[in-house]
Amino acid sequence: MRRSPHRRLRTAAVGVLAATLASLGLATPAASAGTSPGGATDVRLAVQYRTTAAAASAQQATPQLTVRNTGAAPVRLADVKLRYYFTADAPGAAHRFACDWAVRGCANVTGAFAPVATPTATADRYLEVGFTAAAGSLAPGADTGEIRLRVHRADWQPLKQSDDYSFGAERTTYADWPKVTAHHAGAAVWGTAPGGGPVDPPARALFDDFAYTGSADPALSAHGWSLRSWPGGPGVPGATWTPENVSFGTADGASAMTLRTETAGSAASTRQAEIATSAMKFRNGTYAARVKFSDAPVSGPDGDHVIQTFFAINDLKAPMADDYAEYDFEYLPNGGWGETGNTLFATSWETYDPNTGQVVNRHTADRAGYGGWRDLVLTIDDTAVRYYVDGRLFATHDAAFLPERPMLIAFNQWLTGLAGQPSTEPRAYEQHVDYVLHVQDEVLSAAQVAERVAAYRAAGTTFADTVPAA
Repeated sequence: MRRSPHRRLRTAAVGVLAATLASLGLATPAASAGTSPGGATDVRLAVQYRTTAAAASAQQATPQLTVRNTGAAPVRLADVKLRYYFTADAPGAAHRFACDWAVRGCANVTGAFAPVATPTATADRYLEVGFTAAAGSLAPGADTGEIRLRVHRADWQPLKQSDDYSFGAERTTYADWPKVTAHHAGAAVWGTAPGGGPVDPPARALFDDFAYTGSADPALSAHGWSLRSWPGGPGVPGATWTPENVSFGTADGASAMTLRTETAGSAASTRQAEIATSAMKFRNGTYAARVKFSDAPVSGPDGDHVIQTFFAINDLKAPMADDYAEYDFEYLPNGGWGETGNTLFATSWETYDPNTGQVVNRHTADRAGYGGWRDLVLTIDDTAVRYYVDGRLFATHDAAFLPERPMLIAFNQWLTGLAGQPSTEPRAYEQHVDYVLHVQDEVLSAAQVAERVAAYRAAGTTFADTVPAA
């Protein structure tokens, strides 16, 4: 069992998670309201709707909504999803979503477009509206207040609303509207789907195309990301973790996130980069990212022991705790950890002791070059953990390494030390990330991942998070 490659993320887990967790801290009930099992009390919701753009054709649709808790127990809004159904007008049409105003704050309202599983003459797409954890809860009898939304085509061609299932030209004041459906924790609790059939449960997924303006973009934190700024491992003792070393722009013509690591051969000159989700809510399912590994620095002399990663992890509650979990893709373009050249590791962690160095993990290594764009897919079901690279099965680790509780998702780039390159000339390394996708409780192939990503992009969706909080 190799130990040297794996002491480094033990410290990272403690640092990342300690800082992340420290920062977390209408009408009468509708007759058509449904229920969702919620312990001793069923969840009951009702949705009201109005429009301020009542014409048969308009530049923008303006669905305005409120959600009322008609049940007897509080309902956490992060578990609630609403669907507004419409026709795309053209097969390849992409759409955009905006929140103009919401009582709970537009920063706490999310929107994503998706195709209807069984299209009808009045619905082949829907806008799924969700809420972040900061939106809070609805007490019995309470409502969200107004949520004023807009939908338009990406090319700004007019929208034909008259054939849209959820559109109601006559609804210029709020009233119960079963043509906008509501779901709680994946169960339909309000409304009727197009065609009158059962409502498909919302896909529980995280997708991010990393279309941000920079490391200070407030949308990053609103979308649940944390950029590391606190000190500690892994990597060079005394090095700095710099939020500004996570940037956004394009790479090879696609929108991308860039993680940059810089050094001039000393701890004081070494700056590393890390980004992680703020919430630990991801467990079984599919994790995927398109990552560009680099075999050489973008400037300066080569040779540093740089590590480029994509991983899922939770916190170690105690030495050798059974409920710890971590799953890593780690590329070492210049070797390190005893390797002398290019090596890609896939490692599944059961537990470890940070005091003694004792570890329980399984790793698979390929001592070959992986520079360039790589499609990385990790799947976790009830039988095994599997790692795929460019559609090829890279590693299978057995059920002994399955996670017992949820994790966060992260990327980082750092140096194991400064012994690989003694030069004091400045140099910089970059790792690019095109997108990240997690689909809860579904095992997808690389081809299916590509289809999901293409569907988000065709719908004009750059970010969606419908994974409920753990």
